[in-house]
Amino acid sequence: MSDAQLDMHPLRELLYEEMHSRPFQVIPSPARISHLSVVCNEQQKAEQFLHLQKLCELLDGDVPKSDQACFQQQFGQLQVRREKHMEFVSYTFIWLGAGHSDPFAKTGISHLPVGWLDTLCGKIVAAFHVSVEDVRDKPEPDIPEVKSYFEAMRLVGSQPSQGCAQVWTSFQMHSDDFGRFLIYNRSMSDSQLGRLIQRLLEIESYRLMTLLGLPVARAISPHLQVMDQQLAQLTQVLSAEQEEDGQCRDERQLLARLTQLASQVEDYRAQSTFRFNATNAYQDLVLSRLQDLREDEVSGHLTLQEFITRRLVPAVKTCQAVADRLEDLSRRIDRVSDMLRTQVELSIQGQNQELLSSMDQRSKIQLMMQHTVEGLSVAAISYYTIGLVKIFIGVLYDQGLNIDKSLTLGVSMPLVIVAVALITRRIHSKFSKLADDSSDAKPKL
Repeated sequence: MSDAQLDMHPLRELLYEEMHSRPFQVIPSPARISHLSVVCNEQQKAEQFLHLQKLCELLDGDVPKSDQACFQQQFGQLQVRREKHMEFVSYTFIWLGAGHSDPFAKTGISHLPVGWLDTLCGKIVAAFHVSVEDVRDKPEPDIPEVKSYFEAMRLVGSQPSQGCAQVWTSFQMHSDDFGRFLIYNRSMSDSQLGRLIQRLLEIESYRLMTLLGLPVARAISPHLQVMDQQLAQLTQVLSAEQEEDGQCRDERQLLARLTQLASQVEDYRAQSTFRFNATNAYQDLVLSRLQDLREDEVSGHLTLQEFITRRLVPAVKTCQAVADRLEDLSRRIDRVSDMLRTQVELSIQGQNQELLSSMDQRSKIQLMMQHTVEGLSVAAISYYTIGLVKIFIGVLYDQGLNIDKSLTLGVSMPLVIVAVALITRRIHSKFSKLADDSSDAKPKL
């Protein structure tokens, strides 16, 4: 034994346990099995666990203390198995006994406490019975008798595991709202039979979970057709320079319509992305389980793989086509929106250029008006200044200064006018220089 102290990953034990979390069952024949797949949220899963504890109490068994990925317990001849999956929980009830000529007269749920199943929360997607008959020491029933067990519905059958068993089903709901599988065990051991039944349970459950995406695709597809036409019309309007009435198109209105289309596409993607991804994942599981059956054909009947793939694969491709169409529509809307935004920006730049040109023209007019006002202001200032000079000359004359008032006033008039004009021009030049210096100081983009 090594004394080395290894640093183990904290999830190492959990990873080992995961490989054994859902073991195959060992099922003898004959047996009666009922299987339910219930779609539910996390809160409903917790409520279902409390409901499972109540079942264990009613059956006088050990009550589980914690909710596990897979619960399995034996209650006399009744086996109960509960498995938690991503979006659903499956229940398998196995009655290890038979004794009735009709294989579906008594089922796995026939021995449950009265009323327990009626109060199970969640939406049941898959519900079917599996009847296992041992024909190692007796002949198998003929086709008409088998058909009578399926209420005369069309049969689908095969011989899995290289003919070690015979499987019959109709892939339809019967009068009790349950599907039916009939297995004749020819030479399988209990372990082999358990693995075969487990694959059949998973095939039927995953098949129905796969098809949940098809109604979503069918509901979305007509709306995509309408939105595709609307986008084509918007693109046509965008590519034309003018509308039919000769008026320029309203880019803002077009952008608003494109935004509305984009929001609708994103809404449909939010509704369908998880469902379509789940559809692809469930289909892979179904095809894998069908491959594991290793079916041999029964003359005149479709095998399980032929029947399922004939309708399942087109349904999945429909979902994928709608998903691809959503992605394509989203990309096209993005491209058209980018082009429209570019045109809007160019239009705004053109409007800004026109605005700048208009402002430049107005500046020139204001400059001309300013020069006119400056001329008038020189005359006005000169007029008032000469008035002051006249008063000043009068004061000097009154004080005894012998001067000719008219001559002195006449001589001072041109001097005043020239001085006012020079001072006004100098003030204007100073402010113009300050404006030029301020413009040069701004950072250039």
